[in-house]
Amino acid sequence: MSENAPVSPSKLLVVVTSLPDLEAAKGMANALVESNLAACVQLMGGIQSIYRWEGKICVEQEVLLFAKTTAGRWPEISAFIQSAHPYDLPEILAYSPEQYERQYGKWVESEVNSKT
Repeated sequence: MSENAPVSPSKLLVVVTSLPDLEAAKGMANALVESNLAACVQLMGGIQSIYRWEGKICVEQEVLLFAKTTAGRWPEISAFIQSAHPYDLPEILAYSPEQYERQYGKWVESEVNSKT
């Protein structure tokens, strides 16, 4: 079994999930920012998803949500999305950018670590 290298808690993460409509996505985005789980959330509408669910091919219009946070907040943000998401099995993915502008990363870190 291989071990994962330790991840810096301040490393920038982009967390992605899909939601059924703009209203649900805006609600999730506001909740993530208000609770300091994300510094910024971007929404992208007009996404068409094609997938198999319970043996049936589904074609749905969705909205993608991109939340900027840090690796240290991953446990909380993933648990929050899971509990607040309208889908039975939500997509919750996190990406760590190889490079990003340092001041932006510091801003994200300060926002998700603030107590406001």
